[in-house]
Amino acid sequence: MSGERPLHDRTEGELFAAAAAAVARGDDLDDSLAELLGLAAERLGATSGAAYIVDPDHDELELAVTYAVDANSAAAAASIKPLSESHDPLADVTRSRAPLGVDDGAHVAILRGAATALLLPLVVRREGIEIALGVMCLGFAGPLPKPETQAAAEPLADLAAVAVERALALSLGSERAEWFDRLAHTDPLTGLANRRTVDRVLELEVARAGRQGVPLNIAIFEIDRFAEIQKAGGNAAADNALRRVAQILAETVRLMDTVARYSDDQFILVAPGPDGLVVADRLVRGIAALPAIDGKAISVSAGIAGFPLDGRTPEELLAVAEKAMHTARQAGGSRVASQPAPAAE
Repeated sequence: MSGERPLHDRTEGELFAAAAAAVARGDDLDDSLAELLGLAAERLGATSGAAYIVDPDHDELELAVTYAVDANSAAAAASIKPLSESHDPLADVTRSRAPLGVDDGAHVAILRGAATALLLPLVVRREGIEIALGVMCLGFAGPLPKPETQAAAEPLADLAAVAVERALALSLGSERAEWFDRLAHTDPLTGLANRRTVDRVLELEVARAGRQGVPLNIAIFEIDRFAEIQKAGGNAAADNALRRVAQILAETVRLMDTVARYSDDQFILVAPGPDGLVVADRLVRGIAALPAIDGKAISVSAGIAGFPLDGRTPEELLAVAEKAMHTARQAGGSRVASQPAPAAE
């Protein structure tokens, strides 16, 4: 929030040029709103003011910035909720989308030290519909300014609305980009990393292990009798089994490990360091303790491969882990297998 700023003896053109610059060049919404609020106070001779922004998710007005308002007053009027039902003048103006002059500033909680107040809605038009994004309020020590003077402040409120809308658009764009990035790297059913992501992780970890001369293990897990689970309970049971296994994987691995869904009923673990077999065994036992689904027990067969003994490339390690996983499955499942050490000559 901003405090009081000194008034400037500027022409109307200079004042609105400063307002346009506050919107066009402002990197921070609060800074832009604080500048516009101060300019509106300067233009009308207000002694105090505040700007609120609509939070539609929580049905309230949230205080954004203030001008010459003490901290206690700001804290007491930090939000107005529920906006849809409140009889506060600020809520009335937001709903009506029309300016309002208040003859007794005490009716506006944040401006109770003022004699009168002017409330200006922050409105934008989308597809022909007016949408209120907030409200700017100004307090005066004496009577309200003349109507023509009040009208001169409305373009500043319009610029404030543009600043809010731009900030919302940028925020939405950032959230959408983050969502698409997350979607590109995660499996939608289990929430684990997807194959594309773990392939890149494995490539980087193998390169790092080679440079630093440190061990690295990968393990492939396949759900035992997955087709039987799916046949007994349908796709819902199969999805349930996949999610439960994924949960055990996510909750059991170390911070340095990476787990991912590798194919329909397979998962993979990339475990830097020498303890990959310990981690894999812990995962197999944790999954075996899961409750049955439609009478079918959940377990996994796991095959493990280690760098550099079992391979020096991701492809070599994956091939060894896959072969060891089939060995574990043929031995009855619910166990970890590794490639046998070569026989001594």
